[in-house]
Amino acid sequence: MSNQTNIEETLAHLTRTVDDLSDIVARQEDEISKLTYRVAMLMEREASREMDTSSSIPIADQRPPHY
Repeated sequence: MSNQTNIEETLAHLTRTVDDLSDIVARQEDEISKLTYRVAMLMEREASREMDTSSSIPIADQRPPHY
């Protein structure tokens, strides 16, 4: 094979790899956005649950037991 053919094959493989990685990053961005939203919703739900209980200090504001 000629040097130009090798370069073209390498370029084709690299282009395919970049496209595959771009697709993976796009999917991960969507998943991270969904997970971030879910965590925010869970935090809000837990905060409202803490406020509904008779505890005077929310758990998030309490010191851990090792202090």
